[in-house]
Amino acid sequence: MAKKNTNEMSFLDHLEDLRWLLVRSTIAVIIMAFVAYLFSDYLFDTIIFGPTRASFFTYVYFCELSHSLGFAESICITEMPFIIQNTEMEGQVNVFIWMCVLFGFVLSFPYILWEVWKFISPALYHNEKKNAKIFIFFSSLLFFLGVIFGYYVVIPMSVNFVATFTISPTVLNQFTLDSYIGMVKTSIIASGLFFELPIIIYFLSKLGLVTPNFLRKYRKYAIVIVLIIAAIVTPPDVVSQTIVAIPMLLIYEASIFISVFVSKKEIEKE
Repeated sequence: MAKKNTNEMSFLDHLEDLRWLLVRSTIAVIIMAFVAYLFSDYLFDTIIFGPTRASFFTYVYFCELSHSLGFAESICITEMPFIIQNTEMEGQVNVFIWMCVLFGFVLSFPYILWEVWKFISPALYHNEKKNAKIFIFFSSLLFFLGVIFGYYVVIPMSVNFVATFTISPTVLNQFTLDSYIGMVKTSIIASGLFFELPIIIYFLSKLGLVTPNFLRKYRKYAIVIVLIIAAIVTPPDVVSQTIVAIPMLLIYEASIFISVFVSKKEIEKE
């Protein structure tokens, strides 16, 4: 029978481990933020502000897709009718620093996961500790897939929607730098963390806090929420909304499958 670590730690010992986890993770983020700083020109010109140009990969791909589906020019983008302006004295400085920190967090995410694994490992069985590499690999993979999904799908569709939506030709779109960067940060981090749902469900299922029946029971509500999110961040056409909704629904269904698998394993152990 598998055994847990028998080395008991006091509450203060756990707090000390947590403190060093945060310290080492912060240092890792700072180091990766410095790496982002070294490539800041490419980071801002090509990556961050890429979705503001009609030549961005997603817009070109959707245009080609619309042609292949017989929608003609229905979702083709030829221009972005807006400008981004800075309205605060220190606005660009703050954006520069925090975007470097954001990319530092994204790049250091696998190391942060390793630190988290070391922190929770004393509560795991010895055979479960051997799965550290698998946990870090799949967690990192899902996070990076979420970041890519947020960058190439959520952000450009959101930008396209708000750029083309207008209540009157009299009103010109002039977005502030903070509002655009805030949308970029939220889309990237939210998508990355959402794709971590299967991992979260795995641990919640092992703790008995989530069951497959619970996830199935609330599946219909999850579908409604996903469709609402897809409708908010995409233009009002079925193709765009479907492209956003399907990966999110698949993630939810995968979480149910994982919960079933964990529940069966726990029953076998008992």
